[in-house]
This record gives sequence, C-alpha cells and structure tokens, in this order.
Amino acid sequence: MKRSTKVPKPRKGAWFVPVRGSYLPASWQAWLLYVPYVYYLVATLWMVVHSSESLTAMAINLVPYWVAGVAVMTWIAKQKS
Repeated sequence: MKRSTKVPKPRKGAWFVPVRGSYLPASWQAWLLYVPYVYYLVATLWMVVHSSESLTAMAINLVPYWVAGVAVMTWIAKQKS
C-alpha cells in the first residue's frame, strides 16, 4: 500500500495544516505565532544550558518550559486549523 507524502491542503481560513500529529503554518498569521514560538524554545534552551551545572539539572529545568510552550502552541494550532 502506497502512502501519500503530500501535505494536506488547509481548509479556507485555516492558519495551520495538521500533519502527522503536529501542525505546520499555512498563513501569515500562523507564521506570526510560529516564529516567536521557535524563538521561545531556543531562548529557554539557551537560558537553561547556561544556568545549569549538570545534564540532569538542565533536563529537569527545561522540561516544564517546553511542555508549556508545546501545549499552548498545539492548542492554538488545533483551534485555528
């Protein structure tokens, strides 16, 4: 059975397109949310890496930030797709 690798077309007015359990930006409004979201992930990673003394402490401190960020972004994308 051949699997389709095409990205589904967004419905009219949708900001995001659902793809394999995630969402991709499909409009300029989505990009206005997505770019700061990626910046947030990178900034929190940088902050935690430079303030943690061990790998375990880094993971423990990073997880709450990323889980919260992913949860909020997924909820917004689900509402707008």
